[in-house]
Amino acid sequence: MLFSQLGLSAELLRAVAAQGYQQATPIQQQAIPLILEGRDVLAGAQTGTGKTASFTLPLLQRLQQAGPSAGRPVVRALILVPTRELAAQVADSVRNYGRHLPFKSTVIFGGVNINPQTAKLRQGVDIVVATPGRLLDHLRQGNIRLDKVETLVLDEADRMLDMGFIHDIRKILKVLPPVRQNLLFSATLSREITQLAGNFLNTPAEIQIARRNTTAELVTQVVHPVDRARKRELLSYLIGANHWRQVLVFTRTKHGANRLCQQLERDGLAAAAIHGNKSQAARTRALADFKSGKVPVLVATDIAARGLDIDQLPHVVNYELPNVPEDYVHRIGRTGRAGQDGHAVSLVCVDENKLLVDIERMLKRSIDKDVIAGYEPDPRIPAEPIINGRNRRPARGARPGAGNQSAAAPRRRGGKENRRRRAS
Repeated sequence: MLFSQLGLSAELLRAVAAQGYQQATPIQQQAIPLILEGRDVLAGAQTGTGKTASFTLPLLQRLQQAGPSAGRPVVRALILVPTRELAAQVADSVRNYGRHLPFKSTVIFGGVNINPQTAKLRQGVDIVVATPGRLLDHLRQGNIRLDKVETLVLDEADRMLDMGFIHDIRKILKVLPPVRQNLLFSATLSREITQLAGNFLNTPAEIQIARRNTTAELVTQVVHPVDRARKRELLSYLIGANHWRQVLVFTRTKHGANRLCQQLERDGLAAAAIHGNKSQAARTRALADFKSGKVPVLVATDIAARGLDIDQLPHVVNYELPNVPEDYVHRIGRTGRAGQDGHAVSLVCVDENKLLVDIERMLKRSIDKDVIAGYEPDPRIPAEPIINGRNRRPARGARPGAGNQSAAAPRRRGGKENRRRRAS
C-alpha cells in the first residue's frame, strides 16, 4: 500500500517523499488509519519495521487538523522512549516529517546540560520526545507542564520496563490529563506489557506484526563454538577473513565493551564502544563514525544499542550471549532491516551453553553450529558460572563454580533512580 492511500495530508506526503519513501510497511498500513481515527493502540512490531513513522505521521496530522495553539505553544504530544539514542532518532523523525507544518518540537534526555533544554521548553513547544528520568527532572523544576497533552506515546515499552522506568512512567501518567489518546509500541507483547497497557489504554486496537519473540526472517543465524579465552581472536579473524566493513558487536558489560575495543585496536581493527557510561557526545561521535564507515566495528551493550537506526547493517555479533533470551531477538534485530539480508553470529563458549538452550527454546528452533577450523573448543575446559557484575552472583541458569573471565551484567528491574537515568 502506498502512503498516498493512507489518508495523510499533502504536507506530510511531501515530507515522506523527501525521505525517499512511497510504500508503507505493514505496521504503518495498520497503525496510521487507527491513530488517525483517534483510537488507542497497542502495537507489537520488530525493530526495523518502520514503527516510528507509524505513530509520528498520524500524530502530526491530528495536530494539524486541530490547528496550532493560540499564543505560545503548549505540549500537546508526549513521546516517551528508554534511551538517548532512540530519543534523538524519534526527534529527527518528528522534525523531518513535520518540516512543512508549523509545530515546534524538542528532545530532552539525561547525560547533557539541562539548561538548553529548559530554555527551549520555556519558549513553548508542541511535541516533546523524552526519556522518563530527565522529563521528571523538568517537571520537578517547573520547566514543563503536561496538563494539555492530547497524545501520549510509549515507544520501546518493553525496554522501559526492563530498565526500571515503570515507577517514573506512573509518576508521569499522574500529571497527564485523563482524556487523551494513548499509543504503546513494543518489540514484544509480553504479559508485563499487556498488564501495563491495561492500566492506561482505553479499549485499544491491538496490532501484532511479528509473532511473539520471533527473529527477523531475513537474518541468517549461526553459532561458532569457541573457548572463552579465544573469542577475541576468533572475532578478529572473522572480521578480517570475511572483509566485514560494518559489524555491531554485543557484550554484556560496559567494562567488557571497553576492553574488547582496546583488544581489537591492538589487532589493527578500528573500533568504538557505546554504553551508558559514555557521554552523549562520545556516543553520538562513535555512532556517526560507525555509520560513515570510519570505524568498522561498534561494540555496544544492550541498553545503549536499543533504538540504534543503522541502515543496511550487514553483521551483528553476539560476543557474549545475553542473560535473557528476549534480548537476543532485540540484538539481531539490528540487522536484516527494511528488506535487507542480515547475518547474526554468536560466539559461544562452554559457559554459555545453558543460555543458548534458553534462546533456542524461545525461538522454537535450533541455531546452526559451525566450528571454525583452528578454533575448535577444548573439551577439557570445564564450564564456569557467568558472574553478574558488582554483586558477583552467577547469572540465571549458570552452574555454581569458580569465577569467569567473561563477566555478565545483571538484568535489573528497578534500582536506584540515578542508575536508571545513567542509561537514559
